[in-house]
Amino acid sequence: MSNLGTSENPLLVAIVGSGPSGFYAAEALIKSEVVAKVDIIERLPTPYGLVRSGVAPDHPKLKTAINLYKKIADDPNFNLIANVTIGKDLSIEELCESHHAVILTYGAETDRKLGIPGEDLKGSHTATEFVGWYNGHPDYRELEFDLSQDVAVIIGQGNVAADVSRILSKTVDELKHTDIAQHALDVLAESKLKEIHVIGRRGPAQAKFTPKELREFGELSDCNPIILEEDLQLNIESEKELEDKTNSTNRKVYEEFSKFSKRDMDSSKSKKCYFRFLMSPKEIIGTTAIDKLIIEKNKLSGEPFKQSARGTDETIEIDTGILFRSIGYHGIPIPGVPFHESWGTIPNEKGRVTENDGSAVNQLYTGGWIKRGPSGIIGTNRACSVETIECLLADINKLDTGKKKNGASELYAKLNSNDVRHINFDEWSKIDAKEVELGETKGKPREKYTYIEEMLSVIK
Repeated sequence: MSNLGTSENPLLVAIVGSGPSGFYAAEALIKSEVVAKVDIIERLPTPYGLVRSGVAPDHPKLKTAINLYKKIADDPNFNLIANVTIGKDLSIEELCESHHAVILTYGAETDRKLGIPGEDLKGSHTATEFVGWYNGHPDYRELEFDLSQDVAVIIGQGNVAADVSRILSKTVDELKHTDIAQHALDVLAESKLKEIHVIGRRGPAQAKFTPKELREFGELSDCNPIILEEDLQLNIESEKELEDKTNSTNRKVYEEFSKFSKRDMDSSKSKKCYFRFLMSPKEIIGTTAIDKLIIEKNKLSGEPFKQSARGTDETIEIDTGILFRSIGYHGIPIPGVPFHESWGTIPNEKGRVTENDGSAVNQLYTGGWIKRGPSGIIGTNRACSVETIECLLADINKLDTGKKKNGASELYAKLNSNDVRHINFDEWSKIDAKEVELGETKGKPREKYTYIEEMLSVIK
């Protein structure tokens, strides 16, 4: 009988990625009946993943999950190894040598492509780039967004599309007391945008906004939300969807759209945000940069809840110089780990990483968006991670090879020998405190460091 998971022989687990799913996996391990020591490895010097760099700055309540993550980090069996990239500074093979199990929870880092001509022209951006830029993510710090245009287009009608269009619709006064990055606030202050078009391929009954997020557009100080009443006409299948008792969220969203369509235009407001339906981008026109977007009108077909949008060959044009695509996230592979390219996820069975033939890969597990795809809210990741940990603990006898594992100490030796500056949670806490201190002088929750060098200078 294996004694792995006892105080004499703790279960050593490395978790790649310090977003919600990584922290919830750590929590489930630490609270389990076995003795486990957890090392979370994070590419950036900053933990918390999309809670820090994806949640909109004007939605601070969604960031309160960080308080729980700090409590998890207080446990003596928790350890953060940040500013370390797997595949560059350490390999998956090295993690498997030093730990009994490795859990991959590094999220979905890229956006899905539209797959249309002109998509790579200047002025065509991903929502991830823009969100990362205004949230101070170091990967996107040097990007430029030309807001001297009259018209911006957002492709997609989910909550990320709502965030992008809302930030573009807000005034500096509405944003200056949030934790938005200063460089982004400076650019937004000079914005010349007059129209924002939020385009969905299906109808108003299928839009993936939340009612609360949509309602916020009616509270903007300098922007009118606009929906044409004729665009709210539904086919029979869509009516049946909204009548379904399990579909209350979409019904409430449709009700908000209806309210917008009946509102009087406030002529004192300088911007308009149009919500448009049954349209798909067909081509982006321009020589070196975007000049216009060709959109094809769609028609829905299929049963309720299974309707797909099909093009009608009827097109319209929108003159625009800037476009954001927000049609879903896509994961990226890590060397040494199976990957399903078309799905953008790691193949798995309830969190156990599998080869393409379905056979389990010993020691490897996964959780969060890279496990199941980009779906759900922050809290959804908890149940997802718990499922993975249950499978890992059920496999504990397989994880005990009898060979001694050295955990973090082995990783530190390799990192130090290669002069990799790794950061622990106490050091991150010093960066965190300094950001809060800098924000206080501006009436903000924090002023984020947006360059890794700046962060490291705090803890020299």
